[in-house]
Amino acid sequence: MRPIHVRLASRTRGHALVVMLAYRIVAELARCWQHLDLTVAEGIAELTSLCAIEVSVKGRPQLNRIPQPRDSVRQLLDAASVPLPWAVLSRAVKVTTKRKLPTRRKVH
Repeated sequence: MRPIHVRLASRTRGHALVVMLAYRIVAELARCWQHLDLTVAEGIAELTSLCAIEVSVKGRPQLNRIPQPRDSVRQLLDAASVPLPWAVLSRAVKVTTKRKLPTRRKVH
């Protein structure tokens, strides 16, 4: 865990919790994928090809359809015992990516 400068004890504990959860997830994925010929970083990079297709009715988003993943992604999901739903209901939530983040930040 690298140093991070926060002022409140609750934020320090929150940061420690997130870092420890991340370490636990990496360890679990390494265990699940140990029989596959790849690192956890490579497996996560492969999972980035997962996508969703927004299905709209009369211009309003209703759900996000998840197409069948490629074989390499299916193998990773099966090894980790992660079922992939065929669709996820749309909640009209704004998702912020690294590219969108600077335009949505408040200026102090």
